[in-house]
Amino acid sequence: MKLRKKNRPKFLETAATSDLAFLLIIYFIVIAGFNINTGYLMNLPAKDSKRMILREDLIRFSLDRDGYIIYNETLIGIPEAKSLIISSQSANPEIAVMLTIDPQTKWQRVVSFVEIIQDLKIESFSFAMSRETQ
Repeated sequence: MKLRKKNRPKFLETAATSDLAFLLIIYFIVIAGFNINTGYLMNLPAKDSKRMILREDLIRFSLDRDGYIIYNETLIGIPEAKSLIISSQSANPEIAVMLTIDPQTKWQRVVSFVEIIQDLKIESFSFAMSRETQ
């Protein structure tokens, strides 16, 4: 006696492929939602902003090529810079900090200074590369 084989539909002919495609689409949408971009966020002023900063409201720092912080032509450390900013901020909440960076400075020193600004919640912060080459 010969048994007859049932003709099963192929995989591509079933509804399973559309279900699988739908599940894959959902999977990729969910995975795309977990892509987290970490970095330093700063509120930049609007392009047409006309905010004026007075000279007495501005603290200027420099980073030399070795990563030392310079304030009023004096080398200081990060704790001293932080205490200077804190005392200036307590005297004047509208304080602005400006940092001039030597192009040869290691990036980690710049990041350390920017972290101070972020921790102290300074709203007006500017940094630029120095144009002087030694």
